[in-house]
Amino acid sequence: MTFTFGIYPGGLIGDESRVIAPVSPDDPVRITAALRELQGAAPALLVRAYRSYPAGPATPPTPAEPERYTGEGRRLDLVLQFRAPGGRLDGWTDFVRHTVRTEGERIGTLQICEEPNVDSPMLDGSVPNVLRALVEGVVAAKEEALALGLDLAVGFNAAFSPDPAEPFWSELGALADERFHRALDYVGLDFFPDVFRPLPGGQLGAAVTAVLTAFRREAVTRAGIGPAVPVRICEHGWPTGPDRPERRQAEVVAEVVRTVAGLADELNLTGYGHFGLRDADSADPGLFHRFGLLRDDYTPKPAFAVYGRLVEELTVL
Repeated sequence: MTFTFGIYPGGLIGDESRVIAPVSPDDPVRITAALRELQGAAPALLVRAYRSYPAGPATPPTPAEPERYTGEGRRLDLVLQFRAPGGRLDGWTDFVRHTVRTEGERIGTLQICEEPNVDSPMLDGSVPNVLRALVEGVVAAKEEALALGLDLAVGFNAAFSPDPAEPFWSELGALADERFHRALDYVGLDFFPDVFRPLPGGQLGAAVTAVLTAFRREAVTRAGIGPAVPVRICEHGWPTGPDRPERRQAEVVAEVVRTVAGLADELNLTGYGHFGLRDADSADPGLFHRFGLLRDDYTPKPAFAVYGRLVEELTVL
């Protein structure tokens, strides 16, 4: 069983309605040093990056020039967001295929669309035709990768929803055809337990187990996606703040990662990605500003070393 780790290394982040720029620009030298330290002796680490179609000021690519962080066993976990005005699909699959042709050798995982089940201005679920973009994008990406002999995994992600009757999955299943199911290499999950809905003390591990089990055995199956298709945790994090101590962040990272890894064989989980490397603004008390394992000046919080030890201990290729 393969199990790999990743992290988003940029400072830019989005909340429910806007892009939050970091208080200081990304420093590629410090980011590279931090990625090397996190990876340690592990043979692989994925570097998460986001790019929109079409490019626009509301959703700038982040981090800039992510290819500079690849090498030494690091490959891109690249997200292609569908942000076309009015949901226009012309040019979308050309964009996907061009990305595979020009950057495929640096890509480990290629995610088509970002949280297409969430109707929020910053996410793809708010864009018309997102399900068609998802299905056509997955097929196009895999066809291009196979034609070029590239070893990259093509998939999509979804955010955790507490609604057991969420229509996204059945609607996807109605649209997905045999080509889509053949092309699909993984399904990703973004979830942030004890962040937006606080949990009672001592319930984190049980909550993670319940979410992952329901996602694997109930949600994805409604789209006709079987247990042979792996699930990856694409985004998980726990921000620090005035009432959210740094030591607790370290405990959360350790408990969530070990819970995920412990369920890997049972639920066919093949990876975990942390969001993200550093704070956007360590002085701002806002919930979205302090998700980093590093403060905004690149000094480490306790969770940085904890995550590095987990990456080294639990990576399996």
